[in-house]
Amino acid sequence: MTRKEAREQAFILMFEYSFSGDSAEELFDIAKEAGLDINDEFCTRAVSAAIEKIDEIDDIISRYSKGWKAERLARVTLAALRLALAEMLTFDDIPVSVSINEAVELIKKYATEQDAAFANGILGSYSRTEKDL
Repeated sequence: MTRKEAREQAFILMFEYSFSGDSAEELFDIAKEAGLDINDEFCTRAVSAAIEKIDEIDDIISRYSKGWKAERLARVTLAALRLALAEMLTFDDIPVSVSINEAVELIKKYATEQDAAFANGILGSYSRTEKDL
């Protein structure tokens, strides 16, 4: 599985998380029961990191979305933002620009151009302010 495919699997699991609030282990079990191949280390690490740091990530989203709380965002956008921010906070070997671009591409695929632009603005602002991009 490529990194891009693993990221999309992680995105799908984070989308599911937005409905269920299940632990990472529960999400992995549900995915396996559904026949998804989630044996990729990046996928499992990314989802685990996102759920572990969910409060910190949602705080970042709320701060940079200028008046929008994380729970008010579309679930697709929220899932992609959470995953991208988890990558930025956890994976030092992934360039911040890659995390942003991949999140934007996922949102374009599953939502709208406007959602993608909104997410790009949040991630870009966060990266310039706190990640020294």
